[in-house]
Parts: sequence; C-alpha cells; structure tokens
Amino acid sequence: MNRIVTFSAMALGVCVVSPGAAVAQTAKDLVGTWTMASNVSIGKDNSRTDIFGPKGTGMAIFASDGRFAIVNINPTTPKFASNNRAQGTPEENKAAVLGGIALYGTYSVANKVIAFKVEGSTFPNWTGAEQKRTVKSFAKDELTWTLPASIGGTAEVTWKRLK
Repeated sequence: MNRIVTFSAMALGVCVVSPGAAVAQTAKDLVGTWTMASNVSIGKDNSRTDIFGPKGTGMAIFASDGRFAIVNINPTTPKFASNNRAQGTPEENKAAVLGGIALYGTYSVANKVIAFKVEGSTFPNWTGAEQKRTVKSFAKDELTWTLPASIGGTAEVTWKRLK
C-alpha cells in the first residue's frame, strides 16, 4: 500500500512540474512581453514556410488589465523608393502588407483558447472581430499557438517570454 501511495505521489509531482504539461489557464499566465521565436504556415503536406521570412520578428504584449498588442514583421521588406508611405508603388504596397501584421484589443483565456477581441488591425478584416488562438503548448517562458492563417492554411506561432 505504501508503494502505491508513494508511486502516485511521484506521478502527480511529475505532472505538476513537467514543463510541457502546463497550459495557459488564465489571462494572468500570459501577462508580460513576449518575442516571436517562429511564425510558420503549415501546408496540407506538412511543409513549413516562414510567414515573415527567415528573419521574421515580432512582439506580443499582454497587460494585466486584459489588453494586448501584437506586431509581427519581416525585417527584410524592401523600403519605399519615395520614402513616403502615401506614395508607394503597387509592388511596394503589396510587399509592405505581406511583410507585417499588427493588432490590438482585449484578450481572455479559457479551455486552451486565447480569444482576442480585436479593436484595430493592419488587416482590416480582423478589426471588430474576435480572433481565437488554440494553445498548443505552454510553459512559463514559452507559448505556442495555432490558428487559421490569414494567408491560408494553418499558422503556428511560438513566443518566448522576455525577462
């Protein structure tokens, strides 16, 4: 009997401290600033493409009052020749749109889903909408979520908490 109790206690301890076992349960779990570690589109054939290029970067900020801001960019997006946002060529404008996305609003967490109520976004279709991210894995300092990609397919985004 003592062996069963000891074994059960050890198994429970492993589940509690195992870094892969944690799941974001509340908004408090996300509070802080995160940097994008990867942002990939996964094709039907399981091929993976860096959505914001191989040097893609980004930041997510989750405030304790339930507000968030997320920005992802491709730092290799070409600069506009005119040095004026209002005078970009069609090619420059397309590259700029594909080279980044930003959104902000409020967020909540329940049942392994982060729900964003988007107040504003550089992708106008998201403004005023609710966006959901399914938490694939969560540890104290690393978070991975999936979502239908705005460019098609499925996106998988991994974030690392900044200290």
